[in-house]
Amino acid sequence: MYGLSYPVFTTVVDKLKPHITASNLSLPTDYAVSMVLSRLAHGFSAKTLASRYSLEPYLVSKITNMVTRLLATKLYPEFIKIPVSKRRLIETTQAFEELTSLPNMCGAIDGSPIKVKRADIGGNMYKCRYGYSSVLLQVVADHKKVFWDVCVKAPGGSDDASHLRGSVLYNRLVSGDVVWDKVINVRGHHVRPYIVGDWCYPLLSFLMTPFSPNGSGTPSQNLFDGMLMKGRSVVVDAIALLKGRWKILQDLNVGLDHAPQTIVACCVLHNLCQIAREPEPETWKDPDEGGVPARGLENEKSFHYFGDSLRQALADDLHQRLSSR
Repeated sequence: MYGLSYPVFTTVVDKLKPHITASNLSLPTDYAVSMVLSRLAHGFSAKTLASRYSLEPYLVSKITNMVTRLLATKLYPEFIKIPVSKRRLIETTQAFEELTSLPNMCGAIDGSPIKVKRADIGGNMYKCRYGYSSVLLQVVADHKKVFWDVCVKAPGGSDDASHLRGSVLYNRLVSGDVVWDKVINVRGHHVRPYIVGDWCYPLLSFLMTPFSPNGSGTPSQNLFDGMLMKGRSVVVDAIALLKGRWKILQDLNVGLDHAPQTIVACCVLHNLCQIAREPEPETWKDPDEGGVPARGLENEKSFHYFGDSLRQALADDLHQRLSSR
């Protein structure tokens, strides 16, 4: 009914109760949270829920906005965290290495358009590659399909590379604000933890992408690409699970101003469910995506140069290790 089990529901209620109580809402916290979870899990409109809960539609919208805002702000720092602690970093990189044979991978990044109902917004700026109006979600996931970074800053017509460059995560990685202490040596190269993405993202020292989108590389490069995309599959599966569990994201029926917080709130709830090992519902698959390979920017030259040499070293090392088995 609410997209999660009773123990996880009580966790959400307990964590939101002090904030909802402070807002002087005239409804009990568990009643308000259950109503909003029902909306997120099934995609109900405010009007539909209003008749079920004997409330005015404007009040349903107001409560939805309040609860999703609290989830996206108060609970985000607790449940969506970059893996910088040594223990979590080792666990994550080891799990990815078991999956891909690539060392020091700590996450996979991808973007996904979230369809919005309002057809009168922004024209082509909001029209995604699938032809509908949307806003763009960017997430980084670990091996457990838990998101450790979420960004919703771009209209659906934006490309993944531009969305990445406008994100807080990109700026933190470029500035060196995020410090990953786990450094390994691969063929004389110092390799720090990195994330992986498809060819729609720029190749950088902290972001590995495929050599070729069509398998036209050398044997070692093609092997690397196959393993990289295997690692990337976790974020594709995580997004499919997110949209399957919180059906409102299949056709978002909130105002555009509240769309980002609603999407982020669903990501927080997704992590709560994954951490609690909730049963996984039927997933929602987006159509296969295309996209133009990302172009590097002038100010990224050094990151690209080091990324290129690291990628080749990882590919050569992988090929040698697997071919000698």
